[in-house]
Amino acid sequence: MCARPLLPVVGQPQPERADAARNRRKIIEVAAAMIAERGADELSLDEVAKAACVGVGTVYRRFGDRAGLVLALIDERERRFQAAFLNGPPPLGPGAPPAERVTAFLHALVDRIVEQQDLFLLLENGPGKARYSGPYKVHQVHLASLLAAARPGAHAAYLADALLAPVTAWLIKFQREERGMTVEDVKAGLTDLAAAVVRGP
Repeated sequence: MCARPLLPVVGQPQPERADAARNRRKIIEVAAAMIAERGADELSLDEVAKAACVGVGTVYRRFGDRAGLVLALIDERERRFQAAFLNGPPPLGPGAPPAERVTAFLHALVDRIVEQQDLFLLLENGPGKARYSGPYKVHQVHLASLLAAARPGAHAAYLADALLAPVTAWLIKFQREERGMTVEDVKAGLTDLAAAVVRGP
């Protein structure tokens, strides 16, 4: 049963920020539990709101849509991943040649997607704007900077998109389930692709 909300006290500042933070945590916890129990395909913002004892409008105002909620769910692990490729040890982090870092990044991204595959599948099913914002935008900018250093004068932004195109949850899922490929097979293919892109014509 949902607890009854406290009535405001006249003359006292309203704890909106604390309530908002508490609601956000509760919504994310409930959504994560639902996904663990039933899978990501069944995630419904209306059901999440009911289980979290908040209004549906609260969920939509906070997250916008299902894609926004999915981004919030992957945020913590994504932050750790970004810290690793921005400031961690080489070859993923600084200190290795750019070409090596490109390959290390793509390999780490495969692991990152496999780790939360169901959530990335949901994100990829969302509108294009959501799919190519959030983590993708950071990944693309980082990869483009590595490519610009590894191959000066190349169209680094486009090549970054091209290298990221096969690193999707749907394709990796298909490769593993339908083609019988292992994660290491996927990484080996990306190693070859990255080498060809960095080497150039």
